[in-house]
Amino acid sequence: MTSTATSTHPGTAPASAQTANPVDERLVPVPHRVLEVRRETADTITIALQPRTGRPPPFTPGQVDMLYAFGTGEVPISIASDPTETEHREYTIRRVGPVTRALTNVAPGDHLGVRGPFGVPWPVEEARGGDLVVVAGGIGIAPLRATILAALRERHAFGAVSVLYGARSPGDLVYRVELERWRARLDTDIDVTVDSAGSGWHGNVGLVTRLVPRTRFEPDRTTAFVCGPEPMMRYAAQALLERGVSAARIFVSAERNMVCGIGTCGHCQLGPYFLCHHGPVLSWQEIGTYLRIREL
Repeated sequence: MTSTATSTHPGTAPASAQTANPVDERLVPVPHRVLEVRRETADTITIALQPRTGRPPPFTPGQVDMLYAFGTGEVPISIASDPTETEHREYTIRRVGPVTRALTNVAPGDHLGVRGPFGVPWPVEEARGGDLVVVAGGIGIAPLRATILAALRERHAFGAVSVLYGARSPGDLVYRVELERWRARLDTDIDVTVDSAGSGWHGNVGLVTRLVPRTRFEPDRTTAFVCGPEPMMRYAAQALLERGVSAARIFVSAERNMVCGIGTCGHCQLGPYFLCHHGPVLSWQEIGTYLRIREL
């Protein structure tokens, strides 16, 4: 008896199945070479990555890439590049677990995988013409760096621009050289604080949220971007609301539990939102109710 069935190698899906269910290209990491590694703090670095072939796809400030350490795993990392840079991407990474430990141990010439960009960006265009307040806590300044650079490049398009940045200690501040460069412009308010410091620190001491009441902006024409630990974002949003900023004009970046990056696996669900797809940037009007529930 002659069989008409098509033979396939064991473990290989039939050609018809392969055609019907192609691999989503967004799930395949693209190899990138490490161009540069800059030490920011004892546990934080900034790396520059370049695709082995071609150029990285365009991104908008606030979007996220999935970085893959071959043999270890992948994590979502916000793109911290200057938006006008087209040859490579920059990421600021703090060591907190096995994957970020592998990522922070790279050296120039090493290779990592990159998927993305994913997610909803900061609404920079909506902020044009009014005042802009950026509130960052700790490594939360990294997802805001691209936005700050974009706003400073088109400084004429905004009213008052204020960057409020807080860290646990002076040794935990990232982008210190850039902070001084931004402050030297004189057309932007850069206010930095730390939770605690020794005698060698001559700046502000206290929570970054305490800087909001003294910051110069007109609430009814202000857009605020907030990123940092979730408790800090809750208190920052509350301080902005108390100053009269609309909840619809306060935006936060809620990166948590992202795995697939395309809104299918469900790991990053918060209320009705898949944060890798509907976020990570959402208005306080949209997400505030859920971030106030500490059990979620």
